Amino acid sequence: MCGILGVVAKRPIEVPRYRAALDLLAHRGPDGEGEWHDASAGIWLGHRRLSIIDLSHAGDQPMLSPDGRFALIFNGEIYNYVELKRELIALGASFVSESDSEVIIEGYRVWGRDVLARLNGMFGLALVDRQAGTMLCARDRFGEKPFLYAKGDGFIAFGSEYKALLALPGVSHGHDELMIVTETCAPGSSADRNRRTPFDAIEQLLPGEAMEVSLATLATDTWRYFDIDLTRTRDFADPRDAMAEFRDLFVDSVRIRMRSDVPVGSCLSGGLDSSAIVGVARHLLGPDAKYHTFTGRFPGTSADEWHFAELVVNRSHVVSHIVEPTVGRFMADLPRFMWHSELPVGSSSQFAQWCVFHLAKEHDVTVLLDGQGADELLGGYEQYFAFYIEALKARGDTARLARELPEIERRYPAALEGGAGKVRSQMPQRLRHALAHLLNRGSDMRFGLKSGFSEAVTDHAARGEHGGDALRDALYEDTFERHLTTLLRYGDRNSMAHSREVRLPFCDHRLAELALQMPPEFLMGDVQTKRPIREALREFLPEAIATRWNKQGFRPPQDLWFTDPAFLELMQDTLTSASFRQSAVWDQRWWLKVLDRIRGGELELGWKLWQPFIHEMWKQHFLAPVIRTAAAVDRLAA
Repeated sequence: MCGILGVVAKRPIEVPRYRAALDLLAHRGPDGEGEWHDASAGIWLGHRRLSIIDLSHAGDQPMLSPDGRFALIFNGEIYNYVELKRELIALGASFVSESDSEVIIEGYRVWGRDVLARLNGMFGLALVDRQAGTMLCARDRFGEKPFLYAKGDGFIAFGSEYKALLALPGVSHGHDELMIVTETCAPGSSADRNRRTPFDAIEQLLPGEAMEVSLATLATDTWRYFDIDLTRTRDFADPRDAMAEFRDLFVDSVRIRMRSDVPVGSCLSGGLDSSAIVGVARHLLGPDAKYHTFTGRFPGTSADEWHFAELVVNRSHVVSHIVEPTVGRFMADLPRFMWHSELPVGSSSQFAQWCVFHLAKEHDVTVLLDGQGADELLGGYEQYFAFYIEALKARGDTARLARELPEIERRYPAALEGGAGKVRSQMPQRLRHALAHLLNRGSDMRFGLKSGFSEAVTDHAARGEHGGDALRDALYEDTFERHLTTLLRYGDRNSMAHSREVRLPFCDHRLAELALQMPPEFLMGDVQTKRPIREALREFLPEAIATRWNKQGFRPPQDLWFTDPAFLELMQDTLTSASFRQSAVWDQRWWLKVLDRIRGGELELGWKLWQPFIHEMWKQHFLAPVIRTAAAVDRLAA
């Protein structure tokens, strides 16, 4: 895991500026830095290294092939590099390092662009082929690692984070306020599902995309190298065959993600996903190997899941470490947290994750396995039952519907939206907005937006069709286009802020191809969310977790934060600031009334007030500093 920055230009490259911008990524790679500059070709590549595989200098980047033809900068890990290296050696390739980076270079030499389809990993990479006069850029299938780029007058620059690109000459700081607000109000709806980013000058490769750049003309060709055919449903003679295949693939996914030359541990919440990972890790390691887990706790509140996490700790005999993300710590870390987040975050859950990665850093565990991806890929949210039922209806499976629907309504009462919610959703937003302000009631985020913005974010939830049944279409979209992509951005920024590498066993394309070609009952049948985990991985789970039906997100008791006098004072100061009063987006009067309602006991509104608050904190602790940083880089270069 590392930080990358590079440029291809038709004019002389101001190397000091790029070096200064690369320094902004030092947190992503504290173990080393390197650069490569081909002035005649107009190429500069910079790299900050977090050493994970082959800790020697042989693994340093930018990595040049021995014949000088290729130059690579690469952020991420290739988990199946051992198998690929063995295959390449059989084809005549030779290697001078034990790194996964060199496998990319030699794989490209043999297979060309097709090497991307062979990589099982997370990555953002740029590979210069001096002989062909091209640069291949690519992002992993799920979008675990970022690949941002900016096209300007005679240059294309690219990197791992917004802050580094925004510090470069010719890259505007202008941003799309509507996109920022839409993402603030509905995380996953905007900033991570489009090639356009919230910053006017910056675009991104989407998950599973690649781009080839001509070094001579800067012309680009972008294509998608990975997708899943949802029109195909696999036919299993017995459901147990599907579950056995899922089990074997998942165990292998954990196995290859434990390859490392530095310590590996796990995040552990006590939920189904992280518990399964820890169980499989213990199975692979054997009974005696030391293994560390890291858990966020919220003692004395309904948000605390320690009683479940403790079951896993005791069963798997791991070394457990605990942190308590508090409101006081949040206020202390807020400037740094927002600087590294780079965009507004959806809730305090992201800060809880921040604290867990900090805990891992304190205990010198560099690589962490985590459970992200399971909910979106395998149907982990109860709201997916609506799509499951739709899929069964389309198939005409009346017997299963008659058997399961009453139990779904009993076990997951909030899964199917009822009458009042339907009436509200059908009422015009302009009328709902007016009634809320007239009655001083309501909790819809959009009631606190000024006219124009309120209506503009209304239709963010519209879903597309992808060729499968209703359930698989929804899971595909939330995995590769909507919800998970935003969570992966949070995870990347939070882990890298602490120089930690997070690896996600559920984000393995082999699992995705299997799950998204299963019939719907294999995913959510018999009134189960994430049925493959509960059945295929049961041997690795405490029974109380395998049969735990309620989904509890990993987030602090944010409503209780609003009983803290210091936090309320920070809210008051934010809402009464000149910046907020002059906002073209937020309705100051509405949010001051919301704060009064919170003080009056409506603590659940704290989840809503978070959004304008974090938007202001983003402006204060990221946008303003990044503009100042760019000016400082200009002065340094001069």
